[in-house]
Amino acid sequence: MPASARRRMREVDHPARPRLLDGRSGAFLATLLALTAAAIAWIGQYSDIDLRLADWLYDAGARTFPWRDAPLAATFNHVVLKALATLAALAFIGAAVLDLARPRARRDALARLRLRVVATCALLVPLTVSLLKRASVSHCPWDLARYGGKEPYLRLFDALPAGIEAGHCLPAGHASASLWLVALAVYWLPARPPRRRGALLVALTALAFGGASGWLQQMRGAHFLTHTLWSMWIACTIVLGVIFVLQWQAARRRSDAGCLAPAAWHVTLLMAPGSAARGTAATAASHAPSPGRPGPARRER
Repeated sequence: MPASARRRMREVDHPARPRLLDGRSGAFLATLLALTAAAIAWIGQYSDIDLRLADWLYDAGARTFPWRDAPLAATFNHVVLKALATLAALAFIGAAVLDLARPRARRDALARLRLRVVATCALLVPLTVSLLKRASVSHCPWDLARYGGKEPYLRLFDALPAGIEAGHCLPAGHASASLWLVALAVYWLPARPPRRRGALLVALTALAFGGASGWLQQMRGAHFLTHTLWSMWIACTIVLGVIFVLQWQAARRRSDAGCLAPAAWHVTLLMAPGSAARGTAATAASHAPSPGRPGPARRER
């Protein structure tokens, strides 16, 4: 078999596996997320940063949050930016579904993996935050007796008192509408250090955008700081998990396809021009008597 044919056969037997992050990077990021979760939990349970910021934003004389109905916070941030982020999310989800139904030949495995990571995160980040909000007991600042409402202030691990309805305000739902943009960092992965800085910059920019959106909600009295921080943490955790799950699935599919490659390769060789003649010649040569050796005895009829 020619060397080029053997090389192509090895490439078929061992197809390239699309990978955005290696195990070492994943372990580092997972550790960082675990430490961040512990820090946010400590801030919410043992510090008064949430209350201090809300006190600063609250007008005790007017008994309201001055930014509650401000156009920048109530209309532009809560309506316009959320709608734009939702449309962008739907665009990625639609593109991924279309590619799944009718895969584009020009889109390679790595590009397809990136698209599916972003689309999956665009769906899972807001959905996960919404489901966690439904299970939470924490109330929003503007519902608390401290800020003109009637509900008690509950920390993350506090039990719901008897006769008090759950607040369903933790984590911050509005910020999650744009925090899925962290997943766009995959378009700068995999990467060597110079390009890896680009991925980090994109992720931090998306976090800053989602954090700013959450801050405007805090100014309105709709959330505490830790509510937004938890949404940011959830988004990063989902993005990391989706990357590893989808790239593992992609590698598994390509490995399964590679198991069938040798048989397909031999079929291709047999169907190649001139292969039949070569096969016939090889068969005849294998049955021809060697020099100095008698051929097989002729059978008597």
